Amino acid sequence: MDLDAIREVSRAISAAHMFIYLVPESTQEAAELGVTDRGRGYLALRSAAMGAVPWQVTLAAFYNFSPRAVRAMAGVWDAAPPERWQTARFLAAGRAMQRVKVHLADADLAEARSLVDPVVAGADYAGKVLAAANASVALPSNPLVALWQQITVVREWRGDAHLVVLADHGLGPCECLVLHAATGRLPAALARATRQWNEEEWAAATARLVARGWLDSNAVITGAGSAARERIETETDEHCAALWAPIGNAGTRRFASLIAPITTAFTAAGTYQTLRGPQSLA
Repeated sequence: MDLDAIREVSRAISAAHMFIYLVPESTQEAAELGVTDRGRGYLALRSAAMGAVPWQVTLAAFYNFSPRAVRAMAGVWDAAPPERWQTARFLAAGRAMQRVKVHLADADLAEARSLVDPVVAGADYAGKVLAAANASVALPSNPLVALWQQITVVREWRGDAHLVVLADHGLGPCECLVLHAATGRLPAALARATRQWNEEEWAAATARLVARGWLDSNAVITGAGSAARERIETETDEHCAALWAPIGNAGTRRFASLIAPITTAFTAAGTYQTLRGPQSLA
């Protein structure tokens, strides 16, 4: 597999998936289940595929959140069982795509499914907790939302693989966010607010990266830090080579192009306007 093709499809998938964390429909559907706090709703909606797991399992699977952020989800399964949260997630995705007028021709949608379905079916899910959980979810009847769920599976598969690489490089949950923010592709304020690392924890993670030579004394990423982060991304791509092998380089690139209208519609609607590119929260 060509690693450029894998990087291309990974970016396309992340961009086509991530609207679910930004659109008002997700907050509205969570409120319908009795959870009005946006963070708690996010945690419940994203982890629902795993079932009624304790917050500690969600913390392990999500990796870069602070324990205090994820601990706040305690009690969400009392508000509604995971199956209802999963249904709410599908409703939010469908409503949001309808609102921004995502359109894929029937032939393009069918072709996209013909490419991604064998990838999902043939994937090795060992160690891929979020991907395996999402692959176990029954696809909804809405064809566009069903495609989006398959996108979710492969998105989480890469994310699960990425965590293995981060751990192998000794890059902890807060450190990986600090390094990502230092590239300028993820606003530090957004990372701190959503993952809830406090000032002392953020400073300590920064100091560890400075000690490694990946940031300078002003917390600016160094050449060594940029090279390390690119190594991590490349190793993640290498993990994903087996995932995309069933459809090859041409099929992989074709899938990326077929799902592009999802990103185009949400970009045009302003959903990603506060971010520095739609891949910033990957």
